[in-house]
Amino acid sequence: MKYFEAIGKYFLMIREVFLRPTKWSIMKNLILKEIDDLVFGSLGIMIFISFFVGGVVAIQTALNMDSPLLPKYLVGFATRQSVILEFAPTFTSIIMAGKVGSYITSSIGTMRVTEQIDALEVMGVNALNYLVFPKISAMLLYPFVISISMFLGIFGGWAASVMGGFSTSVEFIDGLQIDFKPFHVFYAFTKTIIFAFILATIPSFHGFYMKGGALEVGKASTTSFVWTSVAIIIINYIITQMLLG
Repeated sequence: MKYFEAIGKYFLMIREVFLRPTKWSIMKNLILKEIDDLVFGSLGIMIFISFFVGGVVAIQTALNMDSPLLPKYLVGFATRQSVILEFAPTFTSIIMAGKVGSYITSSIGTMRVTEQIDALEVMGVNALNYLVFPKISAMLLYPFVISISMFLGIFGGWAASVMGGFSTSVEFIDGLQIDFKPFHVFYAFTKTIIFAFILATIPSFHGFYMKGGALEVGKASTTSFVWTSVAIIIINYIITQMLLG
């Protein structure tokens, strides 16, 4: 029963986020700060992970092509499909749930523990709008991170394939181009936008409504990571069934 109560409370929180907005002169600076912390601050780890995972996908595909009858361009084809359809939008988002989600929960949870949120509400400020809306706005740039992840995943696959001697550069690029469907990119970015909203709101929910002290902040961060990951996986299944099923 408590899960249904939490879900209802979450949607009520979303409603409250968009009510009684903070002045734009203040909100603008908050959004820019969140863009720096949540988006640009995540580029380094995403670049590193995307490049090497793309290389691993290409290598594993090549090693599992035992038959000489299979054309070498399938390495590029499999790498493109894996990176665009699942790795970049979905698994990257789960990684971001650990980095960004934990940061959001701990920062808002610390404000709750130190009674800064109570001070905002006493001053008549809509604390949810002040704290959560800038994060939602900043995560609108999340598809930009995913596009970089897609590019570097494919580039990492190309580098591993060519340098490892699994296929030539021409064969790999032919595989990237063969049977390309632009709708797959649309599908990936549709998921990405929804995941961005989840990444901004579920950790905020756990941070805003947490109770206790400093120890509970850590527990709330762990809980938010688990439920953010669960939500991403479930939404991924639903969207895949709707758009590709």
